[in-house]
Amino acid sequence: MYFNKATIRKLFKSAGATRVSNKALLAFQDLLDKEAYKTAVKAVKLSKHAKRKTVEESDIKLASSE
Repeated sequence: MYFNKATIRKLFKSAGATRVSNKALLAFQDLLDKEAYKTAVKAVKLSKHAKRKTVEESDIKLASSE
């Protein structure tokens, strides 16, 4: 898992949650991991299409907007 539960708990707290269940943290952690991985794969494809070895900010932005 790429995102730890403490970080996700802080995110929910900053969003206004008083308490967050462990199951909710795990579900959100899984969702974040899957979406982040999908975005990373798309960004890599975009950089390769542009004949670059380096993934750039523009690749991330394009990948996340699709």
